[in-house]
Amino acid sequence: MAPPAQTSLVPAQNAVLEADGSLNFTVRYALPEYVSFMWQHGRYIIRRRRMGRLATYAMLAVSTSFAALNFVTQRRARRTYEFTFDEHGIVRACKGGVSLVKWDDVKAIRTYSRGFMVILKQGTLPIPYRCLSREQAAVMAGFASSLHTPAGSADHALI
Repeated sequence: MAPPAQTSLVPAQNAVLEADGSLNFTVRYALPEYVSFMWQHGRYIIRRRRMGRLATYAMLAVSTSFAALNFVTQRRARRTYEFTFDEHGIVRACKGGVSLVKWDDVKAIRTYSRGFMVILKQGTLPIPYRCLSREQAAVMAGFASSLHTPAGSADHALI
């Protein structure tokens, strides 16, 4: 899988990249926003299982509740995460430490009503639109298309 940094970007998008070619932004999650991401992503995953309507909503409610509980217990609302996307992968840094995700570990980047969801081999990274400028969102959409993944459904605009 080619790293997204090799995607040709239009000049307006290059203006949002740092001198070293990286895309940098910070994220501080809010519980309602995080729950919305998890609900929408859960719908995507569960829909592929073709279960009945009642079972689907029960499973969605349980999985989203556990995601909300995890959010609260890990105190994610109190942390500010600094993200860097570059040719090597994704770096997420906060007071708790730094994690590096290589592009080979990124399965997809999907779009939802509140932002992008970076789907990893193990886990996800929600990226809210409110933390990105229009130009940065366009670069993220370029990353998604360079991974040859569905960039979400047609009913979700980028911004």
